[in-house]
Amino acid sequence: MRDFLPADKARRERVLAVIRERYRAHGFDEIETPVMEEYGRLHAGIGGDNEKLAYNVLKRGLDADAIRAAADDAASLADLGLRYDLTVPLARFYASNRGQLPAVFRSIQIAPVWRAERPQKGRYRQFLQCDIDIIGDASARAEAELVVATLDTTDALGLEGGSVRINDRRVLDWMLDSFGFGAEERPGVLITIDKLDKIGPDGIVAELRERGATASAVDAFEAFLRRPMTLEHNPYGEVQIRKALPEGAPAEIVDHLVGIGEAVAAARAATATAEAAAADIPLVFDPFLVRGMGYYTGTIFELAHPSVDYSLGGGGRYDGMIGRFLGQEVPAVGFSIGFERIVDLVAEGTDAAAPAVVLVHDRDVSEAALLALKAALVRQGSRVRLEHRTKNLKALLERAAADGYTAFATVSADTTAESLDVKPLA
Repeated sequence: MRDFLPADKARRERVLAVIRERYRAHGFDEIETPVMEEYGRLHAGIGGDNEKLAYNVLKRGLDADAIRAAADDAASLADLGLRYDLTVPLARFYASNRGQLPAVFRSIQIAPVWRAERPQKGRYRQFLQCDIDIIGDASARAEAELVVATLDTTDALGLEGGSVRINDRRVLDWMLDSFGFGAEERPGVLITIDKLDKIGPDGIVAELRERGATASAVDAFEAFLRRPMTLEHNPYGEVQIRKALPEGAPAEIVDHLVGIGEAVAAARAATATAEAAAADIPLVFDPFLVRGMGYYTGTIFELAHPSVDYSLGGGGRYDGMIGRFLGQEVPAVGFSIGFERIVDLVAEGTDAAAPAVVLVHDRDVSEAALLALKAALVRQGSRVRLEHRTKNLKALLERAAADGYTAFATVSADTTAESLDVKPLA
C-alpha cells in the first residue's frame, strides 16, 4: 500500500480523467459500491485464487475464548471482508438495484481493491481497478462495445497501437475434450496451458506429463502444438479462428467470435482515417488464452500493447455470477484496464486548463495583502500557491515545477495586483 506525492497524485488524476471521459462518451455510467462485502459473498467459490488473498474483517464482540474456539474456521471469525475485485460487488449491486436500472446496464467502476499479495514490482496490496461492464446483453455487441471503448481510451491516453487477444472458455473446454482430457483434470491442465508464453510447447508437454495427465490426451495435444502451419497472414475472422483450432470447432461459438470482430471493425472504421480503416481489426484470436478467474463462462480477452510484454488489462463474460444473487440467469461481460500498469506508460503532461502560479513573497508582506493577491489570481482561473522566499530560490522553483506549477511571481511589501509580474517557470 503506497503513499502518493502531489505530482504522482496529479498524474494519476489526469489519467483517470481521460479514462472516465472516454468511458462516459461510450454510454457507460459510473456507480460506487462499499469497500466491504459479506464474507460469504466474497468466499462463494467464484473469485478463484483471489479469495485466498482476501482481507477478512473480524466479527465485533468476540472475546479471546471465542476466537480460540473458532481458530480453525475463518467463516465463524469474520462476517465481512475488503473487496478483492469489483466484479463480485457489481453482481451484488445489480441484484439489489435491478428495478432502478435499464434493461441493458453499462457500468463504470473505478475504485481501490485489496489483496494480501506478496509485495513486489507491479504487485500491490491496495491498487486501483478501472472496470466497465455490460449487464443484460448476451449478444456479440456487448463484447464489441467493451473492446471499442477500451481501445478508444488507450488511444486517448497516447497508447495507440493496442490490440486485444481474444478466446472463449467454451472453446477451451471443447478443445480439451476433443484431445481426451477428463473433466476432473481440466482445471489443472488449464493452469499449465496458461504458462505457454513463458515455458513454450516443450515445457507445457513436460509439465502435463509430470502432472500425470491422461497420456493419450497429452499425445494428442502435443501433436496439435507441433502440427505443420502455413505462414500466410490471416486477419481476425473465421479463417484465423478455425485455423488456430482443431477441426470441428462448434459453429455457434465461432460465429459469436466472428460477430465481435465484425462489430469492432465497423466501429473502428467509422472513426478512423482511411489508412487505419484499411488496417487489420485490432483483435487476435488466441486459443490458449486462459485467464484464471473461475467465473468466466464465455468470451475472454486481454489488452496488449507493443511497448510491453505483459497485458494491460483483461476481462470476459461471466453469465453465471449474477444468477447466484438474483435467482435467475442474467448475461454479463466486463473489461478491466490495469490502471497501475497503464499510468506508468502514459507520457508526462500538465493541466493545461488553468495556469498554475507560485507567489514567492518576502517575509514582511502582510497576510491580508498576500491573500488579496492570491484571491485575485484565483478569480481569473489560476491555481495559486504561496511560498516564503528562500535563499535557494532555484530549488524552490524547481520543486514547484515538479508539482505542476507553470509560472511564478515575486511579491514584496509594495506589490499590487496591477504591478504583479508573472513569469513562466520553464
